[in-house]
Amino acid sequence: MKFHKTEASIFVPGDKEAAEALKHITHLSIGAHQDDSEIMAFHGIVNCLEHKDKKFGVVTCTNGGGSPRAGKYASLSDAEMAAMRRREQEKAAVIGDYGILIQLNYSSAEIKGPEKENLKKDLFEVLMISRPEIVYTHNPADKHDTHLAVCFASLEALRELPPERKPRLVLGCEVWRNLDWLDDEDKVPLNVGGHDNLAAALVGIFDSQIAGGKRYDLATYCRRTANATYFQSHSTDQAEALWFALDLSPVVKDDTIDPVDFVLFHVDKFRKSVEEKARKYAFGR
Repeated sequence: MKFHKTEASIFVPGDKEAAEALKHITHLSIGAHQDDSEIMAFHGIVNCLEHKDKKFGVVTCTNGGGSPRAGKYASLSDAEMAAMRRREQEKAAVIGDYGILIQLNYSSAEIKGPEKENLKKDLFEVLMISRPEIVYTHNPADKHDTHLAVCFASLEALRELPPERKPRLVLGCEVWRNLDWLDDEDKVPLNVGGHDNLAAALVGIFDSQIAGGKRYDLATYCRRTANATYFQSHSTDQAEALWFALDLSPVVKDDTIDPVDFVLFHVDKFRKSVEEKARKYAFGR
């Protein structure tokens, strides 16, 4: 494989060749930053660990050099931070027994600008070789611009695949904005309970973020637990931890669907639901 950025890297835990390892990937996460996949696609990591015929892979699109930093990481340059985050991501790949880790090494500014076409082409090549059953990426209602750039580049690359090579399921996952606002019937609840030690180890390996001033370890654990408890109000919890996703498969399989209209349909549905319930109990009614 040849990617557009010369600094792009491929890391394969074990002794397989990269192209061979990629062919065995059944669950693929396409994340913007190092640690995004460990947060949003933990469901895929666990699923593959529990089934020996499945293998998890990660594509990390940016180099992480622009990350906020504090404490012992405050003096690191962007290049030093990017190198640190790359090493952390490789450690996570070992802990999670990933089949492959690809780091495309774009800057956030590049994929939000003229390099977005090259990102799409890189993702298309990965998808053509790997042919995953399930793809996890960011959702189109995320509030982080870099996440949105990766989401839409992923959807575009997926759409260009021949029909027989498109994944069975494409999930837009919560990270920078949760998906609790979706109607329950539109949520894809991913059961990520029962693996607290692994979950903590995978997110905790990114010390440059946690000690650098962002407690993603605590925030991720708390959101997973909160999702499980607050998912259903009139029944006991059916899972210890949940992560929510939006099924983006219709957008990938039907080129006539505008992805922006698709997410706005769900936003409008949420607004209508809020209005109907509020008006039912509002003053004077």
